[in-house]
Amino acid sequence: MTEIISVRFRPGGKQYYFDPLGLAVEQGQNVIVETGKGLEYGTCTRRNTMVDDQSVIQPLRPLVRLATQTDELQIQENRRREKEALHTCQQLIERHHLDMKLVQVEYSFDSSKIIFFFTSDGRVDFRALVKDLAGVFRARIELRQIGVRDEARMLGGFGICGKPFCCSQFLNEFQPVSIKMAKVQNLSLNPTKISGTCGRLMCCLKYEQEAYEDAVQRCPKQDSFVECPDGVGTVSSINLLKEQVKVRLEDSNELPKSYLPSEIRVVRSGKGRRPEGYVPPDKAELEKLRDPKGEALRSGSDKPEGPRDLSSMLAHYLSNEKNVRQEEQPRPNNRSRRRRGNKEGKAAQSAVPNQERPRQEQAPHGNGGGNRRRHRPNHHRGKSNGNQSQS
Repeated sequence: MTEIISVRFRPGGKQYYFDPLGLAVEQGQNVIVETGKGLEYGTCTRRNTMVDDQSVIQPLRPLVRLATQTDELQIQENRRREKEALHTCQQLIERHHLDMKLVQVEYSFDSSKIIFFFTSDGRVDFRALVKDLAGVFRARIELRQIGVRDEARMLGGFGICGKPFCCSQFLNEFQPVSIKMAKVQNLSLNPTKISGTCGRLMCCLKYEQEAYEDAVQRCPKQDSFVECPDGVGTVSSINLLKEQVKVRLEDSNELPKSYLPSEIRVVRSGKGRRPEGYVPPDKAELEKLRDPKGEALRSGSDKPEGPRDLSSMLAHYLSNEKNVRQEEQPRPNNRSRRRRGNKEGKAAQSAVPNQERPRQEQAPHGNGGGNRRRHRPNHHRGKSNGNQSQS
């Protein structure tokens, strides 16, 4: 076993193992390590850990020291110089009329070397540019051509999912992604929907590819002629996420029905002619293919144990939530009962004949019946008050 610490030199970059030399380093601490290019400044991403000797390439480079305040000031000065170098190099590129896009500038820790990262569609003759940069900065100059994916990792940003780029967060290496993955996952082949900001296929297509390939092996192919509990028919569509197969039955004009792959027996895989001399089995024999889990899946019941797909889990959750809401319904309080009693009392009073009601409840003949008050303008009110005062 070998004791190591893991160090990353730039956000989203690779992690490298170093020998801590007995010094305890916590995750997130800045350190100074010795590399093949000299002293470098990095961040510890994994504290002191024991790993197998086979996973380490000997000899390990040593840890020099924990970053001090002087080292932090040196890094801040290098960041300021990088911005100036980026602006200067851009002007020199325009002067030499070079077809290249400058992406980032990186200073070494001791400022003895400057690396310029750029992208270009083809080869670029930048020998004259290197001479001018060396004369301006008086340091070793290196121009490194990178791809569009590395450009997205360095610049960073947000994807269509609303989260930061995976390449700038946790991906140490780019995995090969092909259009076949999008076909297997039944995604739209529109390049604008399956491509990232860098213009290449999204890296997240690789994440669930193995699960989709496993589901494809269990499901029949499109347009296959199959036997199912309700008869024989042709596979019209396949939902790999739910692991459901829709079959259009021959003896039915209804919409295609959904079945589990375990309820289907393939007679002809894929497109082709119907087998000659094929006779459909009896209804009783086909009913043996019916799976209780599949019946519960189609009806939305949660009786079968261990829901295996997303649809059954969702139905189970919604049914439980509905029962909880019914149990939590508030009962009518005393106040509502009083209101109900008042309404019943008013209804009983309205059923009493007019001659039996008290005089104060009978409406005058000029009021149109009822207890409503007549709203009069202010001048009418003044006149009536005057008449009352005169009387």
